[in-house]
Amino acid sequence: MSATGNGHRTAYRTCPLCEATCGLEIQLDGDQVTSIRGDKDDVFSHGFICPKGYALKELHADPDRVRTPLIRQADGSFTAATWDEAFALIDERLKPILAEDRNGVAVYLGNPNAHNLSNQLYGRVLLKALGTRNLYSASTVDQYPKQMASALMFGTGTTVPVPDLDRTQYLLMLGANPLQSNGSLMTSPDVRGRLRAIRARGGKLVVVDPRRTRTAEEADEHHFIRPGTDAHLLFALVHVLFDEGLARPGERLEAMSAGLEEVQRLAQPFTPEAAATATGIDAGEIRRVARELAAAPRAAVYGRIGTCTQEFGTLASWLVDVLNFLTGNLDREGGAMFPLGAAGHSNASGTPGKGRGARFGRWQSRVRGLNEIFGELPVACLAEEIDTPGEGRVRALITISGNPVVSTPNSSRLDAALDQLDFMVSLDVYVNETTRHADVILPAPSPLRRSHYDLALYLLAVRNVANYSPPVLPPEPDLPDEWIALLRLTGIAAGLGPDVDVSALDEQVARVAIQRETNTDGSPMNGRPVDEVLAELEPRTGPERLLDLMLRAGPYRLSLEQLENAPHGIDLGPLKPRLPDALRTTSGRIELAPEPIVADVERLCASLERPRNGGMVLVGRRQLRSNNSWMHNLPVLVKGKDRCTLQVHPDDAERQGLTDGEPAELRSRAGSVTAQVEVTDTVMPGVCSLPHGWGHDVAGTEQRVASAHAGANSNLVADELLLDAVSGNAVLNGIPVELAPVREPVPA
Repeated sequence: MSATGNGHRTAYRTCPLCEATCGLEIQLDGDQVTSIRGDKDDVFSHGFICPKGYALKELHADPDRVRTPLIRQADGSFTAATWDEAFALIDERLKPILAEDRNGVAVYLGNPNAHNLSNQLYGRVLLKALGTRNLYSASTVDQYPKQMASALMFGTGTTVPVPDLDRTQYLLMLGANPLQSNGSLMTSPDVRGRLRAIRARGGKLVVVDPRRTRTAEEADEHHFIRPGTDAHLLFALVHVLFDEGLARPGERLEAMSAGLEEVQRLAQPFTPEAAATATGIDAGEIRRVARELAAAPRAAVYGRIGTCTQEFGTLASWLVDVLNFLTGNLDREGGAMFPLGAAGHSNASGTPGKGRGARFGRWQSRVRGLNEIFGELPVACLAEEIDTPGEGRVRALITISGNPVVSTPNSSRLDAALDQLDFMVSLDVYVNETTRHADVILPAPSPLRRSHYDLALYLLAVRNVANYSPPVLPPEPDLPDEWIALLRLTGIAAGLGPDVDVSALDEQVARVAIQRETNTDGSPMNGRPVDEVLAELEPRTGPERLLDLMLRAGPYRLSLEQLENAPHGIDLGPLKPRLPDALRTTSGRIELAPEPIVADVERLCASLERPRNGGMVLVGRRQLRSNNSWMHNLPVLVKGKDRCTLQVHPDDAERQGLTDGEPAELRSRAGSVTAQVEVTDTVMPGVCSLPHGWGHDVAGTEQRVASAHAGANSNLVADELLLDAVSGNAVLNGIPVELAPVREPVPA
């Protein structure tokens, strides 16, 4: 931070509002933010910024943000309370439920937790103390098919190959729109610039998507595809590679892999002709793309949310990296590579090249018997775990930075179920569609009043970097950081009461983390006394102490002090080959044919014969100004034309009697919603599209801007019974729906 006199100063920090991790330059006059722009000296983003970065100013000043604990009254209204009063009530109401059944308390973690250092480090402490198996998160409506496939193939859920955008010559992209999402499971500021650079150096970008997105418009080639059939296309590409002798992974990859022959056997039914019937993409085009992919000197295949949130999400996610392997582009420059984060990377700890691998289904949900994945249950079953009577019913819920009433399938059922809870606590900055049900709301400070480090997102970055942001503004005396609130909740969960000594508990957390390092082979702390390491970290406490430990124990042996002295970040260089050292499978090999995935191929084969009846299906869409539902309370992000529209192809609009700009009803098994029609040929025939995260027209919320731009909640028609069979991830793309115009009533 630099001062310029007269109270004017400049601060630098990383934007915490999406996965791009752009550097910001913030101008202040005293404690007032006067401007926010891109930090041209940031080692990763080089001055790039999107509208969300500037919106930090409005988020910081938003009068609707909760700034004191709130307790709900009998009439549904909220009154302000002290922190001690709030925690006393939580202890009184939560303790009996925990005493009767630890699984009677559920936890939901929202998307913003991935951008919050306190919540990432101390949320896990709370979860351990609670000891509940009823953990849910936004990950099972988003990314777990990809992380599950990666864990089965490479050993951990964070060993996810990302396209080496800065050096590739050919990029095949499916179900992704990074010009709107700013990258996803691919941390990459200025994606547009990076994609344009591929073409500028003579490379090629091919996009497969049921919509002609902004990213598709930048591509050399775009193919419409029927939603939910990405796995059919990918398998057909695999089939062509084997059939034409183009599968050439190379000696290095073959020597460290298992299951290649099984993949070839599994691909046999998926001829380009069979895939053409399913996908709507011509068989000749499929063969051409396969040949181009194989012939490119450096190529990568990348699939994202559209390939995850569908019926065959895990298969599609797996096949993306099967293709990267077969073309020899896995773990090589310009291909799909494994980042090396400076802190917290499980594939950089312990013995290189081998590990415990991944296990799933260690327990099941009570009602439907859905399998656990990464310690969680699919959020699509949360409502039924609350509203279905019987032993083991969820009676209490803790939500942390999440709005599942808007962001999870069949949200009307969950909305009703929350009223059946005995008790609910929310850590959140707004009274929104979900937290309005809470008995206690615990607020959080402005992002400008807390430190920031992208612990998770740097594990997925297209270039290895590290950037720490100290608080831009001092903390407010009556609004502590989230980690303090989380530790007080931990004290209640552990039976230590609402007045637990936070400092002592925090030191115990640090000691446990240090002990783990001193017992880890290869760690620089291995064998050292815990007290000695703890003394080296003083006088830091809280997230900074844990982050400093993780950086010191990480692969670059950095320290937090080094990052504090580098306000624009530290460039750790381009991605480098990391196999076999990054593998953590039990075999020490790339598992090309994991049993849970192989077992699901039969279901995909059966779908080849599925009749195409010409019905309509719904897909979502990403929007640059709308990464999360809570962003809709910021004027700068909702201004302009209405973006929550139902996109329909002209042929379908004519067939269904729909008119551009007029309302239509969208119906599914789960429910219905009304939205304004936007007739456009950017969506393929048979497909309609409604963005996620909207639907702010319910009573009891306290978000005035969002209520004035309510939009339609797409999850009212998303069906909680439609899941990817392997991962339990919700199907949000390819939902069967019916459309009808909404007619004005005829006057009597």
